[in-house]
Amino acid sequence: MTAAAPRPIVVAEEVLRARAYLLRVAEPSALHTGRLVDLLGPVAAADAIRRGDVPERVADETSARRGADRVDADLAAAADCGARLVVPEDPDWPQWPFACFGLTDKKELAPPLGLWVRGTGSLADLTDRAVAMVGARAASGYGTHTAAELGAGLAAAGQTVVSGAAIGIDGAAHRGALAGGGPTIAVLACGLDRAYPTSHAGLIDRVARQGLVVSEYPPGAVPARHRFLVRNRLIAALSVGTVVVEAALRSGAQRTASDARELGTVLMAVPGPVTSAASAGCHELIRQGALLVTRAEEITEATGRLGVELAREPERPQRRTDVLDETQARVHDALPPRAARDIAWLAVEAGLEQDTVRSALVELERRGLAEFHEGRWQRSVGGGG
Repeated sequence: MTAAAPRPIVVAEEVLRARAYLLRVAEPSALHTGRLVDLLGPVAAADAIRRGDVPERVADETSARRGADRVDADLAAAADCGARLVVPEDPDWPQWPFACFGLTDKKELAPPLGLWVRGTGSLADLTDRAVAMVGARAASGYGTHTAAELGAGLAAAGQTVVSGAAIGIDGAAHRGALAGGGPTIAVLACGLDRAYPTSHAGLIDRVARQGLVVSEYPPGAVPARHRFLVRNRLIAALSVGTVVVEAALRSGAQRTASDARELGTVLMAVPGPVTSAASAGCHELIRQGALLVTRAEEITEATGRLGVELAREPERPQRRTDVLDETQARVHDALPPRAARDIAWLAVEAGLEQDTVRSALVELERRGLAEFHEGRWQRSVGGGG
């Protein structure tokens, strides 16, 4: 792991140390501890927790670890792996994205007390136009290809791709963004001094060099099932919208989608084959109102500047007959492909006056859609549209 470039200190050391202590003693998401911090400030709240002089609900969240004061060790371990602590008092804190936490009172959707961040990018800047992309770990080839293509397309549009660095859709989304030359953010469910999954150690290093790796868990914290579920709220909150590429009916991606909906961000889903269990969750989300997306442009349109970043209409197959008006089309339909017919016959077949048919035939001949043979007309070879 390479060390991050030094950043100017803009937060009082006592505040930074208090936040580091709180992240160690309060298992996320600690709603009541966060409310105490909002009421007293981080320094006074940390002192009260150390003394055990806190309301019962805060004690429930902190009493088991309040004696685990490892601030110096945590800050040193973070520095050793090139990480730093970003806190709400820091200008680099994603104030605007995290405002969505104010839209819900759900206990499990409390904002973080701070974030350990690895990488030289600005967390506030990279989350300004970020899109989360999540999905199945046991992803299909269709799913990983789609996630990589979408990630690359979003990167090309200047958007940051946020995901969880897991095997499957997450990894494909990060790789797509990296290949597209754009930033990406990996949100981990363990300390930043650990690479999880271990097979993605190289990928996580690349993410840190081109974007950021983020966690609310202190150095040394090990991954656990409940931490992945809690981590998912951060993936949703750091983003303007969340795209589910592949998801079974019951999956972690479904939890992230639920968090995104609760937090009021844009929820999108990519359809898959109707026979695919891996896409059944996406189809359910679409039926429940999630926006169906198939291209990066559609995601950018849904999450970008209103009325500006609009998706281009996809190119559609063109027929030679598309340019014909209604009368010309009726005459063309009446033309036989083999045996030529006179104008009187064509007029009856098309249900039009003979003069109208003559005028239409002139235009059809000009376009190479009709041929004249000894006073009779027929459809040109290859002129069927």
